[in-house]
Amino acid sequence: MAVKSYDFYCINVQSAERQHLLAGKRAFIAGVADDNGYGWAIAKSLAAAGAEILVGTWVPALNIFESSLIRGKFDESCILPDGSLMEITKVYPLDAVYDCPKDVPEDEVVESVKKDFGGIDILVHSLANGPEEVAGSVKKDFGSIDILVHSLANGPEVSKPLLETSRNGYLAALSASSYSFVSLLKHFAPIMNPGGASISLTYIASERIIPGYGGGMSSAKAALESDTQVLAFEVGRKHKIRVNTISAGPLRSRAAKAIGFIDMMIDYSLANAPLQKELSAEEVGNAAAFLASPLSSAITGAVVYVDNGLNAMGVGVDSPIFENLDIPKDK
Repeated sequence: MAVKSYDFYCINVQSAERQHLLAGKRAFIAGVADDNGYGWAIAKSLAAAGAEILVGTWVPALNIFESSLIRGKFDESCILPDGSLMEITKVYPLDAVYDCPKDVPEDEVVESVKKDFGGIDILVHSLANGPEEVAGSVKKDFGSIDILVHSLANGPEVSKPLLETSRNGYLAALSASSYSFVSLLKHFAPIMNPGGASISLTYIASERIIPGYGGGMSSAKAALESDTQVLAFEVGRKHKIRVNTISAGPLRSRAAKAIGFIDMMIDYSLANAPLQKELSAEEVGNAAAFLASPLSSAITGAVVYVDNGLNAMGVGVDSPIFENLDIPKDK
């Protein structure tokens, strides 16, 4: 009984310490549209550490996301380690593909209005969902933030091999998945408090061949990682903000399922990674909380792998060629 009491005491102390790790900090997470992706998991881990949560949601998914929050559909997913519910202070509509309304091609505005209203008589640029406008709204509403999270990626031709990817598809992948991070930092860094942190999400396809992950997405992730280093220098010198990216392993999220082979990638990881377990979104969220906290105050410009060690492997040990080696395996 004494051991159990001690364990319970340790759990409570750890929970209390975690709650104060980011107390008084405010985080903006770009790219949260449901409750089962890495963006949501990061929001929960930051909230569990005491941070106030603001999110930016892709405009087409905004109504469904907000109504799900209001109706309590996400209540179970909002439960934090101490039993309380994560609170999202405000949800902002965000389209990170364009920096500001003047960047949106007129034909896209016209088509959008036609779809929503059937036609137009006078065209007025009144879109206000780009990083520039959202950063301005956050500044007006809250003054400043401490943590910026980029959980955005989109490749319209991701299912196509690189050789079959169109120029527009390739550039669209880079725009939505990598330059969007540059744009977010450009507009949010001026309202971030010194000592703040910015985090993005990348994937091992940036440096290894992952057949099926096409459409320019591997190039976009490579660009994101390179930009992380350059931005770490520029934003660090100018705003005293740290910039890191998490190379996360495969997760059965709705977004990942759209690629079409996520289950195979998870099975491959289970068979070949040093740690034979399925990666959880919470593990990536906890890594993000660490990178956002004072505990990582000297870490910037880094790619942090959270993938059960799969990135360290040079071969797939599930290959028949290794069947005669005595390789430990989970049963």
